[in-house]
Amino acid sequence: MIKMDEARFLAACGQALEDNRRAGIGTLGEKTLHAALKRYFEPDEHFREVAVGRYVADIMSPGGIIEIQTAGFGRLREKLSFFLEHYPVTVVYPVAGLKWLISMSGEGELSKRRKSPKAGGAWELLIELYSIREHLQSPGLSFCVPVLEVEEYRLRDGKGRRGYTRFERMPIRLMEEIWVRGPKDLPLLMPPGLPGEFTAKEFRACGGFSNMQGSLALSAARALGAVEMIGKKGRAYLYRQVRA
Repeated sequence: MIKMDEARFLAACGQALEDNRRAGIGTLGEKTLHAALKRYFEPDEHFREVAVGRYVADIMSPGGIIEIQTAGFGRLREKLSFFLEHYPVTVVYPVAGLKWLISMSGEGELSKRRKSPKAGGAWELLIELYSIREHLQSPGLSFCVPVLEVEEYRLRDGKGRRGYTRFERMPIRLMEEIWVRGPKDLPLLMPPGLPGEFTAKEFRACGGFSNMQGSLALSAARALGAVEMIGKKGRAYLYRQVRA
């Protein structure tokens, strides 16, 4: 396993940006964050974008497969079904521990960057894990959550949430890496400040989840074996963390 290395991460970001400059904005085929993480986790380009059966793995090396997913885990289902039959797989999911927001007009004018009030963490992975819950007990599956400082660029186009569409996240700094390789690591994915026993409402509040996100995240935590239902508190179900 490659240990966390901030200098190597910054070098990978620089390489990804340079590649994108050569390609030109109009022909950009891969987001900078995804490209930077791919270079960070596998410096040797011969192990990147490797055909495995009828699929292409982001990284395939003697240590197994690494898939870097920035959103939409549903598209991983078929890949994982095949990959996990033959190889250990690590899914990398980056989150923004510190985020700076920059908006851009249709004419290309950039706003002054402002700090997002939301600080993300490894617990955000739980929302995505719901989409691959049938694989969560697979012994060859592990996860890595790089916690990053990023600049998020949003286009003021009148679409998306509040009239903005996110079109790029530029990584600035690697703050932390959270690795989940087995039951003993599952507490690392739990929202901060979670009490010993809690309701779904308390789980949502601790993670800063919306109602829908909280429902998906709690279901994924139960599928992982990280959380179990133990009874009721009034009309609400009561849960607790499962200790390995």
